[in-house]
Amino acid sequence: MPTSTRPVETKVKAATVMATVLAVIVTVLNAVSADSTLLGELPGWLQSVIILVTVPLSTFYAGWKARHTPKPTQAVPPADGAV
Repeated sequence: MPTSTRPVETKVKAATVMATVLAVIVTVLNAVSADSTLLGELPGWLQSVIILVTVPLSTFYAGWKARHTPKPTQAVPPADGAV
């Protein structure tokens, strides 16, 4: 399996950090909650939808908002094959 030495884009780092932070928050809330209702009086099905959608949307937003990491420039060979 080839390994890459290219840097990881800022967008990927931001999305990974956001997903990790949200996963920790949900895990902690689940652990300290005395009952299964994390979001108070909301119906169970709505709580599930909110928790399920929050992580992917936040991860997408973090990746979209983060700055792009420019790729290093490489010499492009001529189209006709001449060197």
